[in-house]
Amino acid sequence: MNLRTCISLALAVSGLPAAVAAGPVEDGWSGHLRYRHESVDDQAFARDARADTLRLRLGFRHGLGHGLAAGLEFEGIIGTDDRYNSTANGETSYPVVADPAGLEVNQAWLRWQGAAGGATLGRQRLLLDNQRFVGNVGWRQNEQTYDGVVADFAPRPGLVLRYAWLDRVHRVFSDEARDPLARERRLDAHLVNASWQASGATVVAYGYWFEDEDVATASTRTLGLRWTGSHDLASAKLGWTLEYAKQRDHAGNPRVVDAGYFLVEPSVAAWGLTAKLGWEQLGGNGSTAFQTPLATLHAFNGWADKFLVTPVNGLDDRYASVSGKFGSGRLQDKLAWTLAWHDFDADLGGADYGREWDASLSFPLPGGFSGLVKLADYRSQGFARDTRKVWLQIERSWP
Repeated sequence: MNLRTCISLALAVSGLPAAVAAGPVEDGWSGHLRYRHESVDDQAFARDARADTLRLRLGFRHGLGHGLAAGLEFEGIIGTDDRYNSTANGETSYPVVADPAGLEVNQAWLRWQGAAGGATLGRQRLLLDNQRFVGNVGWRQNEQTYDGVVADFAPRPGLVLRYAWLDRVHRVFSDEARDPLARERRLDAHLVNASWQASGATVVAYGYWFEDEDVATASTRTLGLRWTGSHDLASAKLGWTLEYAKQRDHAGNPRVVDAGYFLVEPSVAAWGLTAKLGWEQLGGNGSTAFQTPLATLHAFNGWADKFLVTPVNGLDDRYASVSGKFGSGRLQDKLAWTLAWHDFDADLGGADYGREWDASLSFPLPGGFSGLVKLADYRSQGFARDTRKVWLQIERSWP
């Protein structure tokens, strides 16, 4: 389903009556401006990358009545120089900074909203749970969006059922990427996600049948359970995340995939600090491994992005993090910081993949802008090469 087909179907659906009464949808526009400097020192390259990019996103939403609304959003990115490999500029002697210049339709959708659920047709962003399996890769300048249909139904308080059929994924490398497979992928993906929330905890059961029509070896079926929650104590809050999933080959994948995934992440919040310990494992057998190609991968396994594709021997990531806020006067509790450490090993054989330190500081700026300083320092132990990344970012959203 290409964009033209999505819009045609959306116009057809807009003529259908709404089965359930819903309130009116107000018209509105949205905008987001983000400037970012990213530098990359990767020992696999003789040159360091330096990227300065500016992204502007403009969107408009219009209520059509009877529970229907339509939305359209454009995204434009410009870069100031070519001292980095954007995947579209041909500068392969530099490390990759996947923020190519370009102008695209980011979203174009029609949504019907009823009293207990709704459905969205067209090009849209899609975020499931913590985005470990399906996300919009919001960290990159060019957002990942999907062509398809997403429906949600809440038959009772605390229970949300969600189904998505995806026909195409528009990847962060944009339509300008030199590799056609990096631009977008044709899919036949069926995603089912059921969430139950009660008594300070949430249980999610999911099944993702993912067929990649362009790369058959990427087609998989994943079934899993996720449990998150928190419990208040006298002077602290205990939290937890437990997750397990099993992934197998699907839809004519010529490779045998039989890999497991688990996550154990306890946390404690006290005295203005939140501390976490984590153990995430993506299984591998030496020829195939547990993969999450639609995820917001930057949020997992270190900000240096050394494990965007799980190695064939799998990945064992044991990590710790602490975060908090500080400031005084007008900046009271408005300076937010995070410090994290990762220890990477292979799931099969236990090979040492290296260590990584990550740190960030976010802060408000005049005029409604916000700033971010962020860094990642990965030290290899035989996997990839030592890599340091630094980001300086300024952004603002409207309205």
